[in-house]
Amino acid sequence: MADSDTPPASGHLPDTVHEAVRPGTALLRLKTTHSREGVLDGAWWPRSRDIGEELPALVSALTEHLGPISRVGLDASAWNGLPVRLIVDDRVVHIDSFPIGDDTVLITRGDRDHFSLLVVPPDTPRDAARAAMAQAVRADNVTQAGQILVDTGRRTRD
Repeated sequence: MADSDTPPASGHLPDTVHEAVRPGTALLRLKTTHSREGVLDGAWWPRSRDIGEELPALVSALTEHLGPISRVGLDASAWNGLPVRLIVDDRVVHIDSFPIGDDTVLITRGDRDHFSLLVVPPDTPRDAARAAMAQAVRADNVTQAGQILVDTGRRTRD
């Protein structure tokens, strides 16, 4: 993680290419541009489908760069035991269940500031995960999360 505890200016993602959230737990990659024009703002590669184990590390990492996270939107069918809220770093984070597919997580900072992250399936081989994450964070990316997983061989076309 960055040595700085100060989040970047409002509305910007950190100028970071590749970060380990917590060794062996999750991998997070965010765009390296202050532009929010692309389809996705980053990518997350959790190590399991246990949201109680995976989400706190993601929220902590994002909070360090973006400020307090208030909500997380997930597809309940993609996760084991989805609660309605979690306590992360002494803050309540509300968990919303949406039929958005298991390839996206929606992060809300404040009331209306949303970030969309590709979710790379936990069992994805390293090279395929890196390719999917690299595609998701490209500043000129216009490809939806599900198609990125198809393109990198992690999902078949429906």
